[in-house]
Amino acid sequence: MSNARGMERRHFLSACGLAGAAMVGAAARGETGQQAATAQAAPAQQPQVAPPRRRYSIDVEIVECKRGKCAQHKVGDRFAYPADRGRMCPWLLDSMNGAIRVLEFGGTMPWLYTGTPYQKVIDPEGVTTEFIRCPDPTESGVVAKITRTKV
Repeated sequence: MSNARGMERRHFLSACGLAGAAMVGAAARGETGQQAATAQAAPAQQPQVAPPRRRYSIDVEIVECKRGKCAQHKVGDRFAYPADRGRMCPWLLDSMNGAIRVLEFGGTMPWLYTGTPYQKVIDPEGVTTEFIRCPDPTESGVVAKITRTKV
């Protein structure tokens, strides 16, 4: 491949995006433009259907907080997710994000913390809990209990 041809391809691809890439790939395979278009438009053999999404309610409760160290939360604060996101500290909300996503889609974290105040409940058909600590570098000590309940 010469440099001039390589430059033409780059210019072509940047102007046409993915369609250009598909056509270049088809040309490299010896297909005509019509054959490439037909191959792209051909429906899949088996239609892919996403599994039905389970419905859960997600609740958050502050279960630990050193008095006077956290400016926004205190023990016993409760929040419905996602409705009350605006009432939660952004640092705490960010630290809970991954666990909430897992719980929303029916998953669970594998650790149980047996014998600690943070021992979890894992029941895919009912209530599942997860505990998350705020990453605030001060000594605020905020711990949130996330509860997933099947609706």
